[in-house]
Amino acid sequence: MNGLEAVGDAVTGGLVARAVEPKAGEAAGHTREANCLNCGAPLAGAYCHECGQHAHVHRTLSAFFHDFLHGVLHFEGKIWRTLPLLAWKPGELTRRYIDGQRARYVSPIALFLFTVFLTFAVMGLTGTLDQTVAGATRGDLASEIANANGTVVDLEADRAEAVKEQRPTTKIDSKLNEARSELTAIQTAKALKEGKVDTRAVRVSTNMPGWLKNTVGKAGANPELLLYKIKTNAYKFSWALIPISVPFVWLLFPFSRRFRLYDHTVFVTYSLCFMMLLLVVGTTIELVSPTIAAFAWFVPPAHMYRQLRGAYDVSRVGAIWRTVALTIFAFIAIALFSALLVALGALD
Repeated sequence: MNGLEAVGDAVTGGLVARAVEPKAGEAAGHTREANCLNCGAPLAGAYCHECGQHAHVHRTLSAFFHDFLHGVLHFEGKIWRTLPLLAWKPGELTRRYIDGQRARYVSPIALFLFTVFLTFAVMGLTGTLDQTVAGATRGDLASEIANANGTVVDLEADRAEAVKEQRPTTKIDSKLNEARSELTAIQTAKALKEGKVDTRAVRVSTNMPGWLKNTVGKAGANPELLLYKIKTNAYKFSWALIPISVPFVWLLFPFSRRFRLYDHTVFVTYSLCFMMLLLVVGTTIELVSPTIAAFAWFVPPAHMYRQLRGAYDVSRVGAIWRTVALTIFAFIAIALFSALLVALGALD
């Protein structure tokens, strides 16, 4: 994603968010017409009671660009009431929206759409996105290598024990060969993504699992394409973080009659919006001072605590243990999302 594409994505995100955001509670035009210019009905306010159009229609170039900025950034009204609450009183914002105060605040889904586009735009402009994707895939493969290596060690120990007891080792040998082939394949995939192996020399073993054979084959043929697909899928399927995360929040209040899935969905969506905005701010600050940006890691738990306290009206102790659990759940959700991106990247 080059710089121009990143800026375009941010603008697109604002326009998409504007399209799904209700317009109640925003400023009207500067003058009034006697009749609606769209349907001709008599006007008695800022909007036509018949078709809903604004009472006044702008006809100047400056007004056109004002509307454009308003559409991209929610330039006035809701956004300035939403962001302070999202940052400092996220629980209050969540509870107000759930309880029906919709006109004053940007809806969770509209804010989520805009923050997704903005996040990928900023990370694309700064080059952070490429580093993050490469790091995530290397991290996933490192974990797979550790697991595969552990399997090989266990099977070797089993075989040594069988030999000592003079038992047949045929089945163990078969499993051990498969485990070693899988370990070699994962190590090769990691080396490919790090640019340490000549892709022309890679041969995909027929003994490895199908999913791994497919991934290694594509990485060997074109590792940059696989990384690009993972990056694109992260952009397209970012919404999947919501359904992935909601069940974990439900586990904090299992079988509650007061709090339902809708409450948890609003909670998760606003929380993800804040985390992405924090990522944008942290990425920007890191360009100037990486040391200051490092302190951003301490913000998410505090924000989760405040949001839990305000949204669910729990005690301090209840909010603390739920914050700890939610932090763990967040890492699990990110791991599941990363696995989803790798799987999608390996598909045709």
